[in-house]
Amino acid sequence: MKKNKAKVSSTEKQFEFHFHAGRQACALTVPVRFPMEENVSDLHGRLMLLHRLPCFVENDLRSALCKFIDEESIKDYDQEAVLSLERLRTGEVDIELLTSAWSKAYAETTLEHARPEEPNWDEDFADVYHDLIHSPASETLLNLEHNYFVSISELISERDMELKKLQERQSVEMDKVMQELGKTMSDQDVNAVASQHFDAQQVLENKWANELKQVTTIQKQEYQEWVMKLHQDLQNPNNSAINEEIKVQPSQLRESQEASDRLFEEQRQLEESFTIHLGAQLKTMHNLRLVRADVLDFCQHKQHQRSGVKLQRLQTALSLYSSSLCGLVLLVDNRINSYSGIKRDFATVSQECTDFHFPRLEEQLEVVQQVVLYARAQRNSKLKDQPDVPRNGSCEDKSKNLERNPSNILPGEFYISRHSNLSEVHIVFHLCVDDNVRSGNITARDPAIMGLRNILKVCCTHDITTITIPLLLVHDMSEEMTIPWCLKRAELVFKCVKGFMMEMASWDGGISRTVQFLVPQSISEEMFYQLSNMLPQIFRVSSTLTLTSKR
Repeated sequence: MKKNKAKVSSTEKQFEFHFHAGRQACALTVPVRFPMEENVSDLHGRLMLLHRLPCFVENDLRSALCKFIDEESIKDYDQEAVLSLERLRTGEVDIELLTSAWSKAYAETTLEHARPEEPNWDEDFADVYHDLIHSPASETLLNLEHNYFVSISELISERDMELKKLQERQSVEMDKVMQELGKTMSDQDVNAVASQHFDAQQVLENKWANELKQVTTIQKQEYQEWVMKLHQDLQNPNNSAINEEIKVQPSQLRESQEASDRLFEEQRQLEESFTIHLGAQLKTMHNLRLVRADVLDFCQHKQHQRSGVKLQRLQTALSLYSSSLCGLVLLVDNRINSYSGIKRDFATVSQECTDFHFPRLEEQLEVVQQVVLYARAQRNSKLKDQPDVPRNGSCEDKSKNLERNPSNILPGEFYISRHSNLSEVHIVFHLCVDDNVRSGNITARDPAIMGLRNILKVCCTHDITTITIPLLLVHDMSEEMTIPWCLKRAELVFKCVKGFMMEMASWDGGISRTVQFLVPQSISEEMFYQLSNMLPQIFRVSSTLTLTSKR
């Protein structure tokens, strides 16, 4: 019972049960408290056990107990109803307040009185975009997105050039100051110059950040309004001007394809594909790929000619509002920001093109930070309510970390960001890992491995059919990552992911998926092909059948 609720008067009533054991007549009398707050089956089981009743009276006891509880509960309800009517008759209860409370409760719990849903701009825009991207207007949409991308790229180039000039100028000034150190300059003067340089760089970065934010906001508003207007115009079949506008020029397609082919030739990417079947009885086919590439290659747009259509974005745009989403696992530290390391590089890539469907990455991270703080507060309050629960050492370490940095996440935890402006992925899982992943002694119960399991479960429940996983649980190679280290780590991840994929059958009913295992770009070809030979030994690869006809 909740503390804020009024106490309900409880009464004890005697339950009597008579039965015969051979020629001996027996009677069982136990007190039962009403109203009942426990399960009848639990009470029946306790009576059988405590009083050592014979098994042949089990069904009779259950029937008699249920009948007794029903009859006595109805009597209590009738008595309470009589008392309520008496209070109503004597004026102890206000009729107006009672009727208003009843009408409010009825209106809140009955569907016919529910308020109609207000139109949602985001949902309407998603439906309109989904219709247009699967129509002949898709090339027009991609061309417009590419034009916006080119303008943002030019703005970023100007920003980088101005920051580079400022850094070069500040470097020259600092060299002059260091030459005069001990002569006409002191340590305080050097610190003052360095502080001025830092402030100037911060001011310039903030200026460009505000300008980029303003430009992307304007682009997003213009794009959404244009998409809605185009959809309305296409509803009129007699509008020939719109039909001419959305026609695709073949020359543009050829130019874009040639540029894409040249780019692919310049940056060779190693990959191997496999088809496997998993499952004990009902087998499910999955596609596996082993890819050697940089993790940001799945996010970054390739620069082609200005007038070309973004053909590499077509498939990603077609599946944006579908049940075939693409995800990527990005290994990050425990801080929810985009200030350093791979997080900064990913944030830079996400800024290269305006996201016309979802909030900016910074806004999504702010929401995640608030959710983490709220979750930590809820978890701490529950721990305080249970002070006597014994805790092991790992739990104590986690609680100490949370007390020290409540805004940080723990290894194995992850947060999700949504994107429509990346080249090949819609969802990014930011998985928190620590320095332990660089050691060679992690097990299948490591937080990073369990984080992969939880990510795959989210993929099953949210229509993510393609997921890219760092095979070695690192994005960059280092000296301690020898060939035995790589083989041991790859074998562990392969086997764990295989087990998680077999669990998928119980999660989603056995849906075919594509899992891409990503290895760093700096790995050698020899190592890549050793990993490629290991994969079919762990997974059951489909074998080809050669059919010949008898003559």
